[in-house]
Amino acid sequence: MNTIDNKPIKLQIWDTAGQESFRSITRSYYRGAAGALLVYDITRRETFNHLASWLEDARQHANANMSIMLIGNKCDLAHRRAVSTEEGEQFAKEHGLIFMEASAKTAQNVEEAFIKTAATIYKKIQDGVFDVSNESYGIKVGYGGIPGPSGGRDGSSSQAGGCCG
Repeated sequence: MNTIDNKPIKLQIWDTAGQESFRSITRSYYRGAAGALLVYDITRRETFNHLASWLEDARQHANANMSIMLIGNKCDLAHRRAVSTEEGEQFAKEHGLIFMEASAKTAQNVEEAFIKTAATIYKKIQDGVFDVSNESYGIKVGYGGIPGPSGGRDGSSSQAGGCCG
């Protein structure tokens, strides 16, 4: 549970761990997702090199308006860095992704990544990009509705499926 704009937001998160052997299963997670976190290891260039393939999978199997955040993980290991921050930023910019570096070990930017992704999804709801009456967008409106172009009441709760890979 997170609060965005004084509204309780519930995230449903699926971690696919980027395992190639689970790739066909992973594709089914994209179908009901409003957001995704695409993660690479800054100390292992091959994980960065595979991003284009994972991104293509996500875009092919998800809603076109899905919010995607690119995360360079293990920023606590800067002395072992194999992918520069600038390379990550450039990839994100070229592909219209949100970018940040994080450390799962130290928790640096971990919560922020989820909050920023959820806030991006919430803004798309407010802007009418996502039709909250259509659950195929991966969003369920709880009691109170979500204020936006279609109206709605205060006190909303939404559920956005995410995928970390």
